[in-house]
Amino acid sequence: MTPVTRQEVLGLYRKIFRIAKKWQSASGQIEETMKEKEYIKNEAKTLFKKNKNVTDPKLIKQCIEECEARIEIGLHYNIPYPRPIHLPPMGLAHKQGRTLRQQEKLRKISKPIYLKSHDEVS
Repeated sequence: MTPVTRQEVLGLYRKIFRIAKKWQSASGQIEETMKEKEYIKNEAKTLFKKNKNVTDPKLIKQCIEECEARIEIGLHYNIPYPRPIHLPPMGLAHKQGRTLRQQEKLRKISKPIYLKSHDEVS
């Protein structure tokens, strides 16, 4: 990891904890606010620890983009949790064969950047 990338990652980590410190839930209820603050902190710790040994520059850039996207979406919608995506069900495919593999590939490709690591952690 280059020194510039390291500073960028550490800056994002600090930014997340500053956001968590000032976070207010949309409902304004104290217990919900505390729960959301704790979620933000735990999610950040988990994902940063999981990715601390990543050395590939492309993968590091992808993780940084995901982090920035999740921060912006969370602040914009005032929801710390990843926004769900709605993909068409795979009910039309056969249980085996090329069609199923193609649909699985398309679903993986169509997943937004801010959800790339969410299924791995949750």
